[in-house]
Amino acid sequence: MKTAIHPKYHLAKATCESCGAVHTVGSTMDTVSMEICSQCHPLFTGLEKSLDQGGRVEKFRARAASATPKKKK
Repeated sequence: MKTAIHPKYHLAKATCESCGAVHTVGSTMDTVSMEICSQCHPLFTGLEKSLDQGGRVEKFRARAASATPKKKK
């Protein structure tokens, strides 16, 4: 490995812009700013919303259930 060409590795302070939580991460930068983190993301908090509008999933399931398989001759 060549010497003096690699960036310095820091234990950086990562701050979430949404909730203000602070995490320690390894990075080549001193500080890191995140838009969303695991403490406020809906997937991890259990507050996610279903985006099924107009019953599209139910319509698909109904079509799939009513479809008859073709017989082979």
